[in-house]
Amino acid sequence: MPTLVNHSGDDEFYSGGPFCSAEVYCPPRKRVRISSPFVVEDRSKDPSLEILPDECLFEILRRLSGGRERSAAACVSKHWLMLLSSVRTSEICRSKSHNNLSSVEEVKGNSNDTTMISKDEDLEVECDGYLTRCVEGKKATDVRLAAIAVGTSSRGGLGKLSVCGSNAVRGITNVGLSAIAHGCPSLRVLSLWNVPSIGDEGLFAIARECNSLEKLDLSQCPSISNKGLVAIAENCPSLTSLTIESCANIGNEGLQAIGRCCTKLQSLTIKDCPLVGDQGVASLLSSGATMLTKVKLHGLNITDFSLAVIGHYGKMIANLNLSSLRNVSQKGFWVMGNAQGLQSLVSLTITLCRGATDVGLEAVGKGCLNLKHMCIRKCCFISDGGLVAFAKAAGSLESVHLEECNRITQTGILNVVSNCRKLKSLSLVKCMGIKDLALQTSLLSPCESLRSLSIRSCPGFGSTSLAMVGKLCPKLHQLDLSGLCGITDAGLLPLLESCEAGLVKVNLSDCLNLTDRVVLSLARLHGETLELLNLDGCRKVTDASLVAIADNCPLLNDLDVSTCAITDSGVAALSCGVQANLQVLSLSGCSMVSNKSVPSLKKLGENLLGLNLQHCSVSCSAVELLVEDLWRCDILS
Repeated sequence: MPTLVNHSGDDEFYSGGPFCSAEVYCPPRKRVRISSPFVVEDRSKDPSLEILPDECLFEILRRLSGGRERSAAACVSKHWLMLLSSVRTSEICRSKSHNNLSSVEEVKGNSNDTTMISKDEDLEVECDGYLTRCVEGKKATDVRLAAIAVGTSSRGGLGKLSVCGSNAVRGITNVGLSAIAHGCPSLRVLSLWNVPSIGDEGLFAIARECNSLEKLDLSQCPSISNKGLVAIAENCPSLTSLTIESCANIGNEGLQAIGRCCTKLQSLTIKDCPLVGDQGVASLLSSGATMLTKVKLHGLNITDFSLAVIGHYGKMIANLNLSSLRNVSQKGFWVMGNAQGLQSLVSLTITLCRGATDVGLEAVGKGCLNLKHMCIRKCCFISDGGLVAFAKAAGSLESVHLEECNRITQTGILNVVSNCRKLKSLSLVKCMGIKDLALQTSLLSPCESLRSLSIRSCPGFGSTSLAMVGKLCPKLHQLDLSGLCGITDAGLLPLLESCEAGLVKVNLSDCLNLTDRVVLSLARLHGETLELLNLDGCRKVTDASLVAIADNCPLLNDLDVSTCAITDSGVAALSCGVQANLQVLSLSGCSMVSNKSVPSLKKLGENLLGLNLQHCSVSCSAVELLVEDLWRCDILS
């Protein structure tokens, strides 16, 4: 018990009986000389909770029923934080007063009835799991995860957690993930990217505590093996989405467990997992996981057998992505198409598969009658014959994307446009086999349904090809010809004149040979509908184009004239134009735009949200004035 001592020397200790038996302060008496040295009380020996074993501290901390108390206790030390994070939500002891506390009190008076609503600030929100947390880089530590577990448990519960990377010194381990499992049973979405120290023990904890888990994303987690995935499969029956990427120790056994237990699985992505083979993929697709609607297989050691299983059992698959399957041959794609099981398939993407040939592509077209979206990338054995046969067989096709398919020529493209009656979008990227040759198009029918045409970075595609394609596309709304250095005004003008519906978005960036003549025609013919125009890199475009745009394009909201021959006069003309909705303007690289354009830019800035003045001749002080006046606009300079 405390003793009261006056260190001035005027007081003396009470001699009548032991002082420590009663907390009494005595009046001063005659001073007593004490020859022994004065002893200062050693406060360091005071009792402390820290000397208690962890078992006792655990019992104390789990009796903190309110979220505020638990959060305050977690701030005491890392030791207390980690202990609190090990307390499961079900282990928290709530007092009777906390459980019986009502948030609504009704007070009724004699004269009138009054209802008073008072809410306890420390009442816990029901753990529905609506909170989202993302931890990246240096902040990704066990302590951070423990703090998230304690802090979110009483504030609605953690529903989604993403961990990207890990602290190089104190990286995330199984301890941190176990803390999340104990404190966040409402967790539904878990993403672990590049966390090498998390292994099966962490997934075991998640599987035990977070039985409502719906989405699991594991990327570059070398310490997680089949055991962890099996635990998830056996304890999380609500799993609907699974992504496994670059996990060297996950193989067929884990996928078999998923197929056996997770009958609600709808989305599956497996990428660059060397232990995954036919046995795992085939058993997953052919077992209880009949709800699969989205499947992506990338860089796996699977063969034709897996594709045959997909073609036979994938009755509900709507989105299929096959990429870098080195061991799949032409036979695999042929069997997948002829199995007639992919009746629900809507979107198919094939990338860098040497087994994708004309024969297989035609079989896929005949077997997937509801296919609407087709994307083929880097398939060097697909030629015009296979593409045309596929287009004729797939009667529901709406969009085709071809990238780096160098055996595709102008003949194949024109026939696809002519034969696909429902085609809405056609995109060609880096197809080097296209040559600018004059072909007979009188027997080809126009595609009235085509709305979007994108031909990018195809150096052989010139004015002749463009003129022929233009005749077959009278209803275009979107046109992207970026990177076509070979086209000229003579090639593009017929296309602009044949478009009857009115172009809405036009990208002509890096079309070096186009001049004002094209822009004047575009503004005259399609100005009433044009909303986006990109002329970046068209060095022959001058102020005359801006004058035409200003006079004829009232709906334009995005204009890019970077590195064009634009001057202050063009900017002034644009500021006096009819376009009242211009929100994005890029003048980057227009060296003849100077401080004289500042008043015009201020006038335009009433609606601008983005302005690019990089590499212009506008001074820093002028830019500062613009920043002050156009406070809503993001300005790059």
